[in-house]
Amino acid sequence: MVMQCLGAICGAGVVKGFMGKTRYGALGGGANSVNHGYTKGDGLGAEIVGTFVLVYTVFSATDAKRSARDSHVPILAPLPIGFAVFLVHLATIPITGTGINPARSLGAAIIFNKDKGWDDHWIFWVGPFIGAALAALYHVAVIRAIPFKSK
Repeated sequence: MVMQCLGAICGAGVVKGFMGKTRYGALGGGANSVNHGYTKGDGLGAEIVGTFVLVYTVFSATDAKRSARDSHVPILAPLPIGFAVFLVHLATIPITGTGINPARSLGAAIIFNKDKGWDDHWIFWVGPFIGAALAALYHVAVIRAIPFKSK
């Protein structure tokens, strides 16, 4: 987690270096925030649901029990994962700019370092942790509990 946060900070710094100061500032440095017209609860909910969808898709696509039955699953796993990322972004960009990864949100907030990046920053940590925990619980308690028949 620490290395991913450091990588996100470095990545955000590289982006700032390549973008002009005016354009970087106009785009808010890529820092996440709850957009106008939405409440903090809306933002938190969007981050929870978005992260749940992504993490559940990763668990389902890479499940060892499933890949034992379907030998093609490891090869095709990036396809549903990428599609889930795409759909989550379509749904949540208008609400929060799509965090779903606390490290990415942290890197942009640190490099941008203005109020916009920090005002509701907690949402981009709490939401993904709750969403990921719920996806893990659902996957283990519900999906993995269903017995699979082998032929």
